[in-house]
Amino acid sequence: MRTSIHIGTLRFYAHHGVLPQEQKVGNYFKIETTLYTDFSRALVTDELTDTLNYAEICKIISDEMAIPSRLLEHVAGRIINSLRSHYPQITGGRLIVTKEKPPIPGDIRDVSVIVEW
Repeated sequence: MRTSIHIGTLRFYAHHGVLPQEQKVGNYFKIETTLYTDFSRALVTDELTDTLNYAEICKIISDEMAIPSRLLEHVAGRIINSLRSHYPQITGGRLIVTKEKPPIPGDIRDVSVIVEW
């Protein structure tokens, strides 16, 4: 059995971007993640200690989003490293970091980086 935890779209206002204006004004970003972890014991025990704490995961992501970065890739790397540091039982996952309405010419809704490990 393979088990994972999926955290749907978390939305943040943050100051990530290469351009000085992006760093000053900020923008909306979305995070979505799937984390592979063995929570098979929690299926039987109904104990939080046998799985990942969703609230703590969201807090870790929020804390990392509050630290400005130039690149979405760097934001993704920091989030993954922090999650893995707090939860060594995470064996892999997928993280999507999306920037809404980036300052790119044309009608573009968003851009994303996706990291799978």
